[in-house]
Amino acid sequence: MRLFAPLYDRALTWARHPRAPRYLGALSFAESSFFPVPPDVMLAPMALAQPQRAWRLAWLTTWTSVLGGLAGYLIGWLAFAAIEPWLRGSGYWPAYQQAVAWFDAWGAWAVFVAGFSPIPYKMFTIAAGALAMPLLPFALASLVGRGARFFLVAALMRWGGARMEPLLRRHIDRIGWAVVALVVVGGALWALR
Repeated sequence: MRLFAPLYDRALTWARHPRAPRYLGALSFAESSFFPVPPDVMLAPMALAQPQRAWRLAWLTTWTSVLGGLAGYLIGWLAFAAIEPWLRGSGYWPAYQQAVAWFDAWGAWAVFVAGFSPIPYKMFTIAAGALAMPLLPFALASLVGRGARFFLVAALMRWGGARMEPLLRRHIDRIGWAVVALVVVGGALWALR
């Protein structure tokens, strides 16, 4: 079933839009503090569509993500009591508790790992604020972790460039269904845990 190929084509079309960098910055900011969609889904096709701009797009994504992380920190620091009921009811509570446990074990390194990995970074930004983590280590760990992640995505797209596009187009449906299967299996394993 060819579900992902038309979405892939649409993403590449949107990636070439003149306002796409603004949307990428807004998505990156929002994802770091409250929004569930990671900016990689927009950064990757934009860097693939315009490989000569990949580094600039990675910088934009990194800086707006760190600014969004600071907003998440402020949410945790100033408004945690107001959002705690929502966290508990939304299914994000286990991720928040995991973030707190990681802070207890590793301190600022937890922010670096969360910034680089697919773990919900927003839970770490909110937890860092709620736990009053020192701001400078938080910001530096965010900058390095998020930067490493987004520059890796941009580098892969820049390296692959025009060669990667036909290969991705040919296999995008298999890749898409494999990701869906991994998410379902991961969700089932998380629920059983």
